[in-house]
Amino acid sequence: MSTPRHVYLVDGSGFIFRAFHGLPMMTRADGTPVNAVYGFTTMMMKLLNETDADHVAVIFDAARKTFRSDIYPAYKANRPPAPEELVPQFPLIREATRAFNVPAVEQEGFEADDLIATYATQAVALGARVTIVSSDKDLMQLVGDGVEMMDPLKGRAIAAEQVVEKFGVPPDKVVDVQSLCGDSTDNVPGVPGIGIKTAAQLITEYGDLDTLLARAAEIKQPKRRETLMTNADMARVSRELVRLKRDVPVVEPLESFAKRQPAPELLAEFVREQGFKSLSARLGGGGATMPKIPAPKSATSALPPTAAMAPAAAPDKIEYELVTSVASLDAWVAEATRAGIVAIDTETTGLDALRAELVGVSLSTAPGRACYIPVKHSPAEAQGSLLLSDPGAPESPKILPRDVVLEKLRPLCADPSVLKVGHNIKYDLHILNRAGLEVAPIDDTMLLSYVLDGASHGHGMDELAQRHLGHSTIKFADVCGSGKAQITFDRVPLDKALAYAAEDADITLRLHALLKGRLLAEHMVTVYETLERPLATIVAAMEREGIKVDSPALLALSEEFGARMAELEKDIHALAGHEFNVASPAQLGKVLFEEMALPGGKKTKTGQWATGADALEELALQGHALPARLLDWRQLAKLKSTYADALVAQINPDTRRVHTSYSLAVTTTGRLSSSDPNLQNIPIRTEEGRKIRAAFVPEPGNVLLSADYSQIELRLVAHVAGIEGLKQAFRDGADIHAITASQVFGVPIEGMDPSLRRRAKAINFGVIYGISAFGLAQQLGISNGEAKTFIDAYFARFPEIRDYMERAKQEARDNGFVTTLFGRKVYVPDINAKGPLRAFGERAAINGPIQGGAADIIKRAMIRLPGEIAAAGSKARMLLQVHDELVFEVPEAEIADTTALVKRVMEGAAQLDVPLVVEVGTGASWDAAH
Repeated sequence: MSTPRHVYLVDGSGFIFRAFHGLPMMTRADGTPVNAVYGFTTMMMKLLNETDADHVAVIFDAARKTFRSDIYPAYKANRPPAPEELVPQFPLIREATRAFNVPAVEQEGFEADDLIATYATQAVALGARVTIVSSDKDLMQLVGDGVEMMDPLKGRAIAAEQVVEKFGVPPDKVVDVQSLCGDSTDNVPGVPGIGIKTAAQLITEYGDLDTLLARAAEIKQPKRRETLMTNADMARVSRELVRLKRDVPVVEPLESFAKRQPAPELLAEFVREQGFKSLSARLGGGGATMPKIPAPKSATSALPPTAAMAPAAAPDKIEYELVTSVASLDAWVAEATRAGIVAIDTETTGLDALRAELVGVSLSTAPGRACYIPVKHSPAEAQGSLLLSDPGAPESPKILPRDVVLEKLRPLCADPSVLKVGHNIKYDLHILNRAGLEVAPIDDTMLLSYVLDGASHGHGMDELAQRHLGHSTIKFADVCGSGKAQITFDRVPLDKALAYAAEDADITLRLHALLKGRLLAEHMVTVYETLERPLATIVAAMEREGIKVDSPALLALSEEFGARMAELEKDIHALAGHEFNVASPAQLGKVLFEEMALPGGKKTKTGQWATGADALEELALQGHALPARLLDWRQLAKLKSTYADALVAQINPDTRRVHTSYSLAVTTTGRLSSSDPNLQNIPIRTEEGRKIRAAFVPEPGNVLLSADYSQIELRLVAHVAGIEGLKQAFRDGADIHAITASQVFGVPIEGMDPSLRRRAKAINFGVIYGISAFGLAQQLGISNGEAKTFIDAYFARFPEIRDYMERAKQEARDNGFVTTLFGRKVYVPDINAKGPLRAFGERAAINGPIQGGAADIIKRAMIRLPGEIAAAGSKARMLLQVHDELVFEVPEAEIADTTALVKRVMEGAAQLDVPLVVEVGTGASWDAAH
């Protein structure tokens, strides 16, 4: 305890967010994010080495709710929750502070800024000098009278001169200016229409806020005068919100901040636990001298290398072991635990992860070193040459009991200090979960490849092994055969099973070493760590939940669709003048283009007439009845076979629900795709499609809840292209298509011809996909010339869109890809092609950041929702994702709370220049909820 001379007050809460957003994502071996922890640790080392302060403390926010919430309940109400990947770093940063032997101060009911203001006031009263380590503008009101600020990232002082540059007034007038201009980030209302520049002019002219408000009637500008007089009370409330409290009854005395030397062993241990190997090395393994370590200057130097990120190298030898004894299994588990990282792969009896049986597990702990642990191989198949195992092994080894293997693997799978790496690990999570094993933390080489290279190539293990390692893997057909002769893996001889399964784990680990290291160099850490990796477990949980379908309703629909198809066939035969097989393209082509001699017929390379949807739609638009009937028949046939019939067959006999499978690494833009069954292609604008959705129902006592982003792609266009007219319309909650029609065609909204709105809607959506005059003309049934006039008028009114389109195309030409708001690369391979392919590439470049951005936003929401639902104590379950829509099963008693929660999380998934709006509906079926 001593009297301070120079006090350092570190704004811990402010620095956490700057470090988090300023550094690429970093994770420990157990998967815990630590980029903010790293930034904070290096900053503290630098500060403590360079400062002459004799008193130091780090000040944190204790909670969002403070006394200001009582003054104005909406204060900070629009702030989104902290990013999910930042939350686990809060306690680690407090732990880091203690490791430096520095007080970590926080107090319920008050913000960190209030504590800083109080301690600064106390220090100045004692004759001390104060340095506030922060660049937060809200703290600038404290500058002066022995108090200065210091920006820790830029390393520059913030004195009265810099405050005047920022606010146009000296520090003692900052509160008055902020009271007028407000703060949208903290939801401080201020006075509408008054920004910092105007506020500074007014305070300079009138001296202070009270004088200004008392003399507001003297202001010459009518609008400004009226606004100030109307919102005088709100300005006073805003002052109470922005003015820092300098007399908090603090618990920790200022004198207790006396600077103390860090405990070297404690600090070294903390740095080692986080995996900061470069910092650990500079600490000298816990020596007493704390070296000068500068804060990271760039993202590329911020992340220390780890063993998992070392470049992959071909192993000198291959060591694959067949594990058939408890001692051997124990040895492998211990080896994996020591390594802190293990590749894991499962072999099963089939591809359906929710029905297949576990046959064996393979592990790899180092390049070229792996094992296979069989648990279900028939005795007859447990024989073989065992060429790769111990030569002394018995000819017919007895495999370990399944329960013994699972119990031995259980602690390894759950160990938070061991990273489990898989290739398409979502499948393995299902298999191991059904076996009673929870697996975490995880990495996925398929997702790593997808994040790095997008759709520029496939992400199967065989392809990646050949592409990155120059290794040709053993193929599944090599051990199981193909076609009718194919056997299940439990019938594969153990020597062949060992070679195949162990190689899978080995290659996975080697790919991981290569691909994980590229993330940082290619600035893709954030996309992987905050979007793709956490999503794998979320989607796996959704797939396990499945959704209930009404079997009798589907069977009835199948009969109805069949009857209507039969009627349509009669109509088609009557129009053709004779019967023929309507499902036969060859017979149909002959009827349309030879017998009926309809125009526009084209032949394929095989010499048959083209009868695809495009050809039939063009004929239907020309008024020909038979092609129109045929399109209706095909639509019903698809719904009947794909859904009405197939869904019943796809009901899981154990759960009595349908479980779709989501592919995480297929689409160009980052969207998920659905299969077995595909629930993303059910038409929602047709009566028949709605009938299919009506067959998706909740369990008794529940409802289905559908939450759909409203016009998210248009909102992204407005944001990305910076279109002020559209942004303001979205902020106002206006009819965006009517607004567009009004601005483009120069007509008032009141009494607008509906056809104009329809045309504006077609252009609004069409421009995202690079619609041409020909395409718009076909869509609206107008001439090409008229369509071109509309598009030209649209670009004339919103030139920002054309600018954005040109930027996107140029970015694709320069890089081969475009990027979303969140850093995802959307590859555009055809951007430099010739002819029609180039036009296709240009449209993909324009649409990529928009559709990819929408995919990223809903993924961010999906990652946060399960945790929020669990924290609320809700029994609601997230079941489906269909493009911009999420579907939940919710207990009837929780409808209102779940609706509010889902809207809050989804609408807060991203901060754009326009609001995100989510439309929520509930009902006794998916159709009723939509």
